[in-house]
Amino acid sequence: MRILVVEDDPVLGPALQRGLALEGFSTDLVVDGTDALHTVEVTEYDALVLDRDLPGTHGDEVCRILANDPGSPRILMLTAAGTLTQRISGFELGADDYLPKPFEFSELVVRLRALGRRSAVAVPPVLSRGPLELDVFRRTVRRDGATIRLTKKELAVLEVLLRADGGVVSAEDLLEKAWDENANPFTNSIRVTVSSLRKKLGEPWIIETVAGSGYRVPAPEETP
Repeated sequence: MRILVVEDDPVLGPALQRGLALEGFSTDLVVDGTDALHTVEVTEYDALVLDRDLPGTHGDEVCRILANDPGSPRILMLTAAGTLTQRISGFELGADDYLPKPFEFSELVVRLRALGRRSAVAVPPVLSRGPLELDVFRRTVRRDGATIRLTKKELAVLEVLLRADGGVVSAEDLLEKAWDENANPFTNSIRVTVSSLRKKLGEPWIIETVAGSGYRVPAPEETP
């Protein structure tokens, strides 16, 4: 999942970005509401972690604008405004979830993974393709019942490929969804990560390279 954290607190914002990255999310950070709206226009995100009391465009207005755009990411409001009335008003603005400060980081992670399932096409909690299973919440991978240990980045790439449901995912899309905005577009890390992931998943190969187009995980019946 690719996440945009919109938080102006100079300590909490970077801490959230680092923590979510360690959990395997591709995470970017902006510190005001106006930048958030501009960033969402040019980059596709799965979810926003949105503070309410923001400089520039207020968080409530950011939420209202994005909630009225059917192509916008899911919104999790993360704010000190935590009374029942304030939470209700957040949902009325169009927020998909609401987590008052202070909060447990592990709960934020679980809530974001749950939001990732609420797309136009529902994403199941366990993504599978033939003998391969990825548990989205537990971040575990099994093939033919055997557990396979992957790095956070390998897990992120595999999730993007499995979410594509057999479709081809270009290197550009992988860079967009599994890396953050600081990733070098000319890096070879995509090729290296896919190669390492393919080897760890074992033979017969699960990931197929489509020359000139990208990568895919075909259905078992498509595999020779």
